[in-house]
Amino acid sequence: MSNISHTGRDVSGHTGRDISGHPDAEEMRARHDRVMGGRRTTAGADAPVFLLGLYCAVSPWVLHFTASQPSLVTHNLVIGIAIAVLALCFTAMPERMTGMSIAIVALGAWLIVSTWIVGQSPDMGVILNNVIVGGLAIVLGAACAGLSMKNKKT
Repeated sequence: MSNISHTGRDVSGHTGRDISGHPDAEEMRARHDRVMGGRRTTAGADAPVFLLGLYCAVSPWVLHFTASQPSLVTHNLVIGIAIAVLALCFTAMPERMTGMSIAIVALGAWLIVSTWIVGQSPDMGVILNNVIVGGLAIVLGAACAGLSMKNKKT
């Protein structure tokens, strides 16, 4: 085997860690700005919405109301999956999800009132679970909508 050592030069002959003198520095900056420009202004809100959707989907098994509220089990599973899918779409393409972020707010409001509409005499644990999760969905959905609208204006 031959002994190959690194000389500290890149293919353009540039040495050192500072790339300001690199011949392609301007092109790399422009490409970075184009790729990253304005896409991740919602990063603080969409991850908690995704986790909230996952919790809503599994909450019937966490709180053990699968036997007492079978219709709410299916309901919370479907609503939780819908919230999680909306959060994933919001992460993937926030510039296109401005209007759909309001759907998270609507799902949160529906989750609150559906406790009494879909459920049959729900106990306090089920009520508190759906009201807290629904309230968080309203707040986080409004935050996503506000962030995406603010990003759209700039």
